[in-house]
Amino acid sequence: MHIQWYPGHMAKAKRNIREDLKLVDLVIEVVDARCPESSRNPDVDSFAKEKSRILLLNKADLADKKETKRFASYYAKKGFYTMEIDARNKGSLKKLPSLIDEACQPLIEKNLKRGIKTPTIRAMVLGIPNVGKSTFINTYVGKAMAKTGNKPGVTRGNQWINVGKRLQLLDTPGITWPKFEREIVGLNLAMIGSINDQIINIDELVFYLLKYLVRYYPDALTNRYGETVTDDEEAIKVFDAIGKKRGCIKKGGDVDYSKTAKIILDDFRSGRLGNITLEHVPGGIDDEQDQSET
Repeated sequence: MHIQWYPGHMAKAKRNIREDLKLVDLVIEVVDARCPESSRNPDVDSFAKEKSRILLLNKADLADKKETKRFASYYAKKGFYTMEIDARNKGSLKKLPSLIDEACQPLIEKNLKRGIKTPTIRAMVLGIPNVGKSTFINTYVGKAMAKTGNKPGVTRGNQWINVGKRLQLLDTPGITWPKFEREIVGLNLAMIGSINDQIINIDELVFYLLKYLVRYYPDALTNRYGETVTDDEEAIKVFDAIGKKRGCIKKGGDVDYSKTAKIILDDFRSGRLGNITLEHVPGGIDDEQDQSET
């Protein structure tokens, strides 16, 4: 299943972002900790390469903690200042001010030499749709300043938001990029809800998710649905069993896969399946195997 999603308004948003980058000192990119690499817009690396960069691994409370630590270390080695956060929990953001100061230390020192002791730092907040970018802003600011929603495309325009006297955040629309080079990227983004569900075959998407869970998180299926599986060839059997247990039966006794798929996908997105990460640090053995399969 090849998934691509790049609505027309995103091209305009991308142009505006590129233009507004001239106004900021720092780029804060929010990604989904369940698939950090897939949820990083590769365009950002090209047009923000001259800026200091902070990478916030959001929804870390839903992701595999060991994998999140590996990704945080991986990105730190690439020059990012990283933090694992739950954007709904203000406590998870308490170290962000010091991280911002660290990322902007060259700017702060430059201004001190010019006699400016408390310079205002201007930061652009970027992220693809539905990774929790606006939720992060509202939690950090302490009030609802940015529009939020549980579907992609809620934020449509840029908005400056003051955080105390020393920080200004520029909220931007969530944008994807014109073409996903690997099929797995589209699948991962669809699973976390960053792509409009209306353009996706949910049944196929969930069948892929079940195969992944059988391979890497079989206990999640056992704990949630009571299904014990040993290999991904059993994924369709699991699909059937879950449908029957949840009463998703059509007239005639056949399993209603569409209804079952929505239940499973909602269980994954909400965290009811447990802490799950959909990909591995680039270059690892498992990552190479996953790429070869897609």
